[in-house]
Amino acid sequence: MGRQSKRTREIAKQYDAEKAYSIADAVATLKKCPPVKFDQTVDISIMIGVDPRRSDQQVRGTVPLPNGTGKTMVILVFARGDKVKEALDAGADYAGNDELLEKVNGGWTGFDAVIATPDMMREVGKLGKVLGPRGLMPNPKAGTVTTDIAKALREMKAGKIEFKLDRHGVINNGIGKISFAADQLVENILAFVHAVQKAKPATAKGIFLKSMFLSSTMGPGLRIDLRETEVA
Repeated sequence: MGRQSKRTREIAKQYDAEKAYSIADAVATLKKCPPVKFDQTVDISIMIGVDPRRSDQQVRGTVPLPNGTGKTMVILVFARGDKVKEALDAGADYAGNDELLEKVNGGWTGFDAVIATPDMMREVGKLGKVLGPRGLMPNPKAGTVTTDIAKALREMKAGKIEFKLDRHGVINNGIGKISFAADQLVENILAFVHAVQKAKPATAKGIFLKSMFLSSTMGPGLRIDLRETEVA
């Protein structure tokens, strides 16, 4: 406990809770915080100025992060016939149909992403109670319901991520690791925010990006000054 509170005190010296940071300053501040024994994820949290209850104001999309996520993705593919071999040859960690459907239905979630061929979606749709709450349900708009399994796997392994609004009107995503070079993190953040802006619904009124915070797994949450960045 003493060590943790010492680390907390050290972190407190590094940042100002009242300050709004530029993206570059926020990244530099997070990287200066005392390290921990694992490579922390850098997370972005954006409050969006829409009504998340309205179906015409949903904000979702995908973005290829220029420098990847730093995370090794475990990918599950639901397919039949030749597509199972195609998926495994292209780097899927698990690929198949009935046996995997049964396993997931039983509560197994040892994977980070799911891709499915269109003919599997009737069955995959029944896994909503397991995949839905974890944001893992394949979706044509995200490119995860497709006949081109190899392309979807390639993009995902290269750092293509999906973002979507939660019920509180917030988008939360990991955009890299604290071990990344500062300019790599800044590049990923800018790519992410630009993609969110492009996904603005036509019906959204007023300020779209209301607030933005950057944090690391064991670090502080830093408020970003949207006026100080090129993403305002």
